[in-house]
Amino acid sequence: MSYVVDFVNVSTVGLESSPVAEALAGLRANEARYFKNKYDHVFTVEPASEANDVVDHVHRVLREERDLVIASPALEATEFEVDGIRWSYVFYESGLSINVMYTLEEGGKRAVGFKLSDGMEVPEELAERFKFARQKSKLAGTIRGTYFVVKGEY
Repeated sequence: MSYVVDFVNVSTVGLESSPVAEALAGLRANEARYFKNKYDHVFTVEPASEANDVVDHVHRVLREERDLVIASPALEATEFEVDGIRWSYVFYESGLSINVMYTLEEGGKRAVGFKLSDGMEVPEELAERFKFARQKSKLAGTIRGTYFVVKGEY
């Protein structure tokens, strides 16, 4: 069952099993607010079990680009297209959020972004490979994030 993410009344619906559920809900709401304000897009997620194609796509990009495997179980995912960019998001039980931004036009920007919920440790599989910058969010507290450029075709 899909869930429209509300960034006014932040809810942990679908994220309850996360040890940082409140912070992860804030992070998810922060993303929803961004897409509503920038693209007038309503951010809707599904349980990962109902969005296997999205989770598989994100995991394939991670594996093929950087030989990365995420240890935490995926809780929710979404995929949509706005302004010629395909966005794929997966939210994990650990509090990690991964997005794949893939401009459909040849030569456009393509990247994988990682965001860590407030209060979570950097996952072991990312700790030695990436440096995380901090940003403040009214909805999510302190978000730590990093990214890498996608070189392959997906």
